Amino acid sequence: MTKKLITLLVLFCAMTAGAQENKWFQNLKLSGYGMIQYQASDKVEEEANSFNLRLVRVALEGHAHDNFYYKAQMQINGNTSTGSTAIRLVDLFGEWQKWKFFRVKAGQFKRPFTFENPMHPINQGFMSYSQNVTKLAGFSDRTGEQASNGRDIGLQVQGDVLNIGGRPWLHYQVGVFNGEGINMKDKDNRKDIIGGLWVMPINGLRIGAFGWTGNRVGVGNKNRYALSAEYARNDWTFRSEYIHSQGIGADAEAGDKADGLYALSIVPIIKNKLHVKARYDCYRDRKSWAWSKTNYEVGADYMFTKNLQLNIEYARVNERNEHTYLYTTGTEHHNYNLIDVELDVRF
Repeated sequence: MTKKLITLLVLFCAMTAGAQENKWFQNLKLSGYGMIQYQASDKVEEEANSFNLRLVRVALEGHAHDNFYYKAQMQINGNTSTGSTAIRLVDLFGEWQKWKFFRVKAGQFKRPFTFENPMHPINQGFMSYSQNVTKLAGFSDRTGEQASNGRDIGLQVQGDVLNIGGRPWLHYQVGVFNGEGINMKDKDNRKDIIGGLWVMPINGLRIGAFGWTGNRVGVGNKNRYALSAEYARNDWTFRSEYIHSQGIGADAEAGDKADGLYALSIVPIIKNKLHVKARYDCYRDRKSWAWSKTNYEVGADYMFTKNLQLNIEYARVNERNEHTYLYTTGTEHHNYNLIDVELDVRF
């Protein structure tokens, strides 16, 4: 992995040096981050504790002329199932940004679905994205598509309108995508349509709704919607989202419905330095409490500098799945504890 990472960095640096000599490129920036994780669980008959390289990403971004923004981003992380190290392209797109009320983006990028999906993994605030976003926005999707970090290849338009009092009151976004996830051509010539709309009546507050419809060979129709609300201001964050999905999953026996809800708060003890946080995170794979997983999480984070952050979380997990939790003892165990510690580095 080290040789591959060095090769990638050298390539990006060479591109940067060459681009700096060309006035066509502006504000070219090379950046990245790493997330180092320790996690322990006392789940019955599946006890585990491990250090993990959760993510390493390197990105090159900048502007061409005044109106065109571009970004390329690579991800590096281990694959414990194969014992290999995976390097893959996660972002490659350009966006025409001449007008704030109408922007056009093309390439591979985050699907415009939910508030949380487009968020930076560190800024998202917890040890992972919420379960409903993970299962219903294209991370480890219930349809069985390849893990795609919430991304796809397509074309999107978006914009901010009704600028009153120095801020936009309305945002819209809609795109057409292959429906296959990252780094994949369309296999069946069918497309996903995804869009969102939200209002911002006061500073820091967003209230929105999202929709997603598509159809894939072997999977059938996929129809989803999300209802979202967030208040983020003065280092305080409150956010909640509900997602509903209809469409056959990878396991046909699981039926065609699933849903999930999370609600979280991040509260500063020392502004921009020390926070405490809590999250309720529930996902129901069959839209049934008999097939639910609920995490009750509390934690804290401390920022040594703007580029170095320590996160500690505890979760009490309640998981209900008749195939998983009837153990060799003949006793059902639905509850277990989880500890997560992460060190995040930006560069």
